Amino acid sequence: MRQADTAAWSGILVYLECRRGKLHPVGRELIAEAARLSAKLGGKVYAAAIGCGLEDVPKQLADCALDKIYLYETEEEYSPVLYEKIMTECIYDIKPSVVLIGGTYEGRALAPRLAVAFGSGLTADCTALDIDEEDNLVQIRPAFGGNVMASIVTQFTRPQFATVRPGIMEAFFGENPGRAEIVRKTVRPADDSFRILDVQEKEASGGITDAHVLVVAGRGVKKKEDLAMLRELAGLLGGQLASSRALVEKGWMPPERQIGLSGSTVSPDYMITCGVSGTVQFMAGMRHTKNIIAVNTDPDARIFEIAHYPVCGDLYEIVPELIKRLGAGKGDGSPEIHL
Repeated sequence: MRQADTAAWSGILVYLECRRGKLHPVGRELIAEAARLSAKLGGKVYAAAIGCGLEDVPKQLADCALDKIYLYETEEEYSPVLYEKIMTECIYDIKPSVVLIGGTYEGRALAPRLAVAFGSGLTADCTALDIDEEDNLVQIRPAFGGNVMASIVTQFTRPQFATVRPGIMEAFFGENPGRAEIVRKTVRPADDSFRILDVQEKEASGGITDAHVLVVAGRGVKKKEDLAMLRELAGLLGGQLASSRALVEKGWMPPERQIGLSGSTVSPDYMITCGVSGTVQFMAGMRHTKNIIAVNTDPDARIFEIAHYPVCGDLYEIVPELIKRLGAGKGDGSPEIHL
């Protein structure tokens, strides 16, 4: 292991994923987290974006507390070799102690390449970050199948790399953001590098990540046929049916309907969990839900620790009653349910 002079590295760098001039929301979430961490770590907060049409990026970050924004203008769509080269040069220029990258498809491809280039550690899909008394980044994520929370420290190498899934951190900013210095650079790929000839954007499918109301099926569902009952409840509420990992592993629900670190991160206005115990990895994927109604027969179920309305009872008694009341309220506005 190559040991680094940790004192020579300072500040936090956030990689901004950008597609045709539009920032991915995870970038703003990571900047907010970087600002919080820098209050403990000290040093500056930087951001770097690569792509084409970056003129409006500073406007999209006007409310963010940043010291400097690096904009690398290139005609190329995402290329792992080119983007690694650009970010490697950027990191050597800044020498940040911490590099935060969104846990998207692009971020998951880029982060390990950078960690290898610097001979440093990388913790993927962190659910929380902190700074210890020795100014190391404490990278917290579920381990051993989500049964424990591991705190991981990269003690001897720099920078410290971590990825965070979209929706895990809150993009909260104060009233007095800093005035960031803008550094613009134009990058031309080498003639011998491979080029992406065409990119076609997939239409958003309007899945569970965009839903305002979710009904979530868990291990407490006894038969696959019983999902029809929960799907009916979701329909009456104008929402969608989602599930925990247990039902996906059984083949009862498709992977795109799974909530958690190994599925999707969601933040609906209302969520009703039915027979969901509340593993660490599941709760990490829905921690910003505004109103959680949890139905479970186990009074010690972990989901009750975060539920706003814990209901200790049998989903097979409660859900049919909800459907009955909601069905009776059809046609006279939004039904009001009192639990």
